[in-house]
Order: sequence, then structure tokens, then C-alpha cells
Amino acid sequence: MLNNSIIKQRVKEAYALLEKCRVCPRECGVNRLKNEQGFCRSGLLPVVSSYNFHHGEEPPISGYRGSGTIFLTNCNLRCVFCQNYPISQLGVGNEVTIEELARMMLKLQKMGCHNINFVTPTHFTPQILKAIGLALEDGLTIPLLWNSNGYDSVEMLRLLDGIINIYLPDAKYIDPQMAQRYSNAPPNYIDLNLATIKEMWRQVGSLVVDNDGIAQKGLIVRHLVLPEGIADTKQVLKILAQEISTNVSVSLMSQYFPANKASSYPEINRKISHEEYNDALNCLDKEGLHEGWIQPY
Repeated sequence: MLNNSIIKQRVKEAYALLEKCRVCPRECGVNRLKNEQGFCRSGLLPVVSSYNFHHGEEPPISGYRGSGTIFLTNCNLRCVFCQNYPISQLGVGNEVTIEELARMMLKLQKMGCHNINFVTPTHFTPQILKAIGLALEDGLTIPLLWNSNGYDSVEMLRLLDGIINIYLPDAKYIDPQMAQRYSNAPPNYIDLNLATIKEMWRQVGSLVVDNDGIAQKGLIVRHLVLPEGIADTKQVLKILAQEISTNVSVSLMSQYFPANKASSYPEINRKISHEEYNDALNCLDKEGLHEGWIQPY
């Protein structure tokens, strides 16, 4: 872990990006230091929906004692099928101080969690970074995990280098039109998503686990298979293999169901079929992506 003076300098640089906000690739330009809000509907203070131990993540993340999840409210995307939409889009949560956020981390560590898992953290990167600094001063030692939608700013990610141990981003789409239609993503989403994953890979590389199989460092990329080939899973996996590495851990998820506003889109208003998931599994094998996890279906 970096020393305290370096972290404080990183915090200063991160907070400077809030004045004309470019914390994420949308670069809304609002002054969040004055509590102005852009696309993510977030001001200066972090907003937290809940924090607790969680057993629903990938095996090396949840382990046997659970992952210490901190669910951040709001998001810089608007996925019409988001399963956590009350948190990400309806704003369910409460503002907390930086000190309170740091205390959440320490409490989760005391509960025995294997890691601190920041869920949808991108738009609160400066605040989280500051809270991490305080928590480290007070004895935080367990791995830190960045669980994001994959639409992160590379500039901000570089401020997390040497601080975040495990990255868990999404690779959602390969077609910008699909990204815009189903996640309200800007045209640069596809390129920025790949740049995000490349930067995370540069920082932490392949997944490293301890003797108990618990993740200590590394990258896991999540991909959610969508109905009707909308995510273009074949091409997503091909790009991961070619542009990142065949050694990257991939979590291929079958858990899609039509949540949020999906009923307004007939083509995604159903669960995926066995055939669709089996096709995705075949693509995984074809690209030589043998590290990671699949879900029963």
C-alpha cells in the first residue's frame, strides 16, 4: 500500500476534478464542490444505500466469511434492465460524511469480511479515496475491491493505482447503439470501457488468491449475457482475449431477468434461454478464456 503522504496528494488531485466535474468519462462539468449535480445526480458527499457482508459474489470474493459490500447510490449509466435500480436510478440511500464512510470499512473488517467491496463507486471516486486514507490510518488492512460498471475515467483510475487491490468491472456491450439504447451510454462507451479494463489489468494483472482461495489482487471482468444477442457476447469475449489476455478471469453471468424498465422493450422482456447461455459458454471456450466462473443454468 502507498504511504499516507502519497494518498493525501492523490486525494487532492481527485477533489480538484470535482470543481468542473470530470470524475467519470461523461465530464458533466458541474461544480460538485458546491453540491451541483450532473448526470449521476450526485453532489459533494457520498451517498450510501447499505453496507454489510455479502455472499453473492464470485467464490474468491465472497469466500467463506463474505465480501464487505458498500453500495453507493446513483450511477453514471441508466441501464433499463438494472436489477439494483432503486439504488442506481431512484436514489435510495443516505448522504454520509467521509469519516462515516471510513468507519463503515473498519466495521466490515471487524465483522470478518474478506475485503471491502465498493459497489458502483465510479462517481464517488474522490470521496472514497479520501475515506480509504482515513481508514488506513485507523488500521484497515484487508483488500480493497472496485466493483464498477466499467465506465470509469482512466485518469481517475490512475489515482487508485497501488491502492485498489481487486478490480471487478463490467464489459456490457460491443455495439455503441446497443449501449445507448439499453444503458443510455454515450458514443464513447465502448472505447472507454476497453480503456478502463486495460488500465485495471495494467495495475493488478491476473487474479491472485491465498491458500484458502480468497482473492488478494487482480482483475475479474463480468459479462451479463442478454437476450437476442444484444450484448454480442461472442465479440465481447473475443476482444477480452485479444486485447487483454486469455489469462484474464471472466465471470460469465446467466442471471439476467427483466427488471426496471425492461418490460417496455419486448426483445429483452424475458430471461435468457438455455441455448443462449450455452452459446456464450462455447464462445468462452473458443477464445481460450478458461479462468473465471460460470453460473448454473
